[in-house]
Amino acid sequence: MLAQPTPNASRPSAPTEPGIVASVAYCDGRRVADIPVGEAGAWAAKPDHFVWIGLWEPDEPLLMDIKQQFGLHELAVEDALHAHQRPKLEVYGDSLFMVLRTARLDGESLILGETHLFTGKGYVVTVRHGPSTTYSPVRARCEAAPALLKHGEDFVVYAVMDYVVDCYFPVLDQMAGEVEELESHLMRQPPGTAEIERIHQLRRDLERLRRAASPLLEVCSRLERFDLPMIDADIRPYYRDVHDHVIRVNEQIGSLREILSFAFETSMIVAAARQNDVTRKLAAWAAILAVPTAIAGIYGMNFEVMPELHWRFGYPAALSVIALVCGGLFTRFKRIGWL
Repeated sequence: MLAQPTPNASRPSAPTEPGIVASVAYCDGRRVADIPVGEAGAWAAKPDHFVWIGLWEPDEPLLMDIKQQFGLHELAVEDALHAHQRPKLEVYGDSLFMVLRTARLDGESLILGETHLFTGKGYVVTVRHGPSTTYSPVRARCEAAPALLKHGEDFVVYAVMDYVVDCYFPVLDQMAGEVEELESHLMRQPPGTAEIERIHQLRRDLERLRRAASPLLEVCSRLERFDLPMIDADIRPYYRDVHDHVIRVNEQIGSLREILSFAFETSMIVAAARQNDVTRKLAAWAAILAVPTAIAGIYGMNFEVMPELHWRFGYPAALSVIALVCGGLFTRFKRIGWL
């Protein structure tokens, strides 16, 4: 993990052109100057120097200018222009092109952004699209640790990746809190329409986050294990740390999805059990009420010749039979747990 920035750590300058967030030259791990993008190639060619350019939704002329200065591959530039790419790592000669997906919560909505990262000898270019989180804190932390920033371009790549992955954890923590509340609610009562819709939304957001995070396992493995351009052996253990974080993110996503599914299924089972209890009670009372209904129905047929019709104790006797049978049924149903 990177050291926290000191209060005096320098900050990227305000953009001077549309699409440019920062354009800074570094030498031996220290910030040298804020430079115009048009001079970035010349600064990058200086010994022990590299430039770090941050862009946000740049237009085609700006990207083409950077392409010409650093010799970026046209396919990578095309991806960076149109965005909507899957997280990946591509190697073009002596340069790397990487796509990362950022995540944050806006209320209860998951917002995904996109970052394209070019790196080669003497340069790092980050291109953000959509509501992506700013990398100003990453630059500040790097500049606060010149001994690490001295490693150069590959360390900046690590710092950006580490920041992107670490930003997944607050999102998952907030989702986990909501999942826990939903689980407790579903154990107390069957889910209503609002709870079902929220469960569906959470599962969909978790799946979107999984698609953003899971490809980084392969990206980190390649950076950690293979001889890629611009990645020194000394920096590979840092990518192993990012790889471990990505594993934790994917495990937490899978765990939350399972908890949601289990909670919903359990609530359905509990609701079905409660419904069965109600059904048994209704059936028991229906059986009890069937006795007086049947007897009263027989005596209500108005026949002239009926048993005990003119007996002075016939009415009390009928009521007594009803009471005895109903009492016996009630006792029986109570004993077997239907009432």
